[in-house]
Amino acid sequence: MIQVHNLKKAYNGVTVLNIASLEIPKGESFGLVGNNGAGKTTFFSLLLDLIQPSAGYITSNNIKINESEGWKPFTSAFLDETFLIGYLTPEEYFYFIGDLRGLNKADVDAFLTQYEDFFNGEILQKKKYLRDLSKGNQKKVGIIAALIGKPEVIILDEPFANLDPTTQFRLKKVLKELADDPEVTILVSSHDLAHTIEVSNRIVALQKGEVVKDIQTSAETLRELEAFFAA
Repeated sequence: MIQVHNLKKAYNGVTVLNIASLEIPKGESFGLVGNNGAGKTTFFSLLLDLIQPSAGYITSNNIKINESEGWKPFTSAFLDETFLIGYLTPEEYFYFIGDLRGLNKADVDAFLTQYEDFFNGEILQKKKYLRDLSKGNQKKVGIIAALIGKPEVIILDEPFANLDPTTQFRLKKVLKELADDPEVTILVSSHDLAHTIEVSNRIVALQKGEVVKDIQTSAETLRELEAFFAA
């Protein structure tokens, strides 16, 4: 599904990402962990063609991401609140994304009903602009918007940050349900090892831009990662 080929990103001569080879099969739930500055957001930004690689490239469904827009119809993401449109209400934003995905308002409304628990009565019909929502509620909107239209690839950067414990629990349920679909590939990055392990069947750890761990999730994964990062 996603393949990395001799990928490098450098700023002012300093290499911040250096991945010779990495393959993420279709249907995998992929967790990316690492400290600040490890290269997680850089990698996701390259996956979304938000920045250009210094060398190498990434393909998604055999489409070279930095040379074609053919990957966009089946890919969705939420990295941070800059993905939102602050002067829209949540409903207006959901309809906007739905329109991009070929859905009408009725389709979007039907889709949103399954996330009423996740929204917890704080998002819809509040007549608030996105810019006026809390960070946590902005994140709720961005994450659910990224699921509209049944994308095959879903990329979420730090989805658990700024969410209260109840919403984190509900988000994990949403992600686990998505992971049951063999047609959906989910990529999640987080500082929170436990949350990431719980929703991923594979964990890759980055350190100083390089892959230092690539493991299938098991009962020992959390202990192994805690020992690595504590060393």
